Amino acid sequence: MKLYRFLSEEDTSAFCHKVTDALNKGWELHGSPTQTWDHAAGVMRCGQAVVKEAPGTYTPDTKLGAH
Repeated sequence: MKLYRFLSEEDTSAFCHKVTDALNKGWELHGSPTQTWDHAAGVMRCGQAVVKEAPGTYTPDTKLGAH
């Protein structure tokens, strides 16, 4: 099955660590990163889509973070 996740976080090293962790677990970058201003929180937010090929069959109960 092909899995998709969208990772997001404030624009700090925490975002880079989140993406690095996913890459080290076999996820691959999908597209370009994005960045936007969060008016409510007053911070920049970053996002990055990642994809991964995994065994099994997808269901809505699939725990994406467990792969």
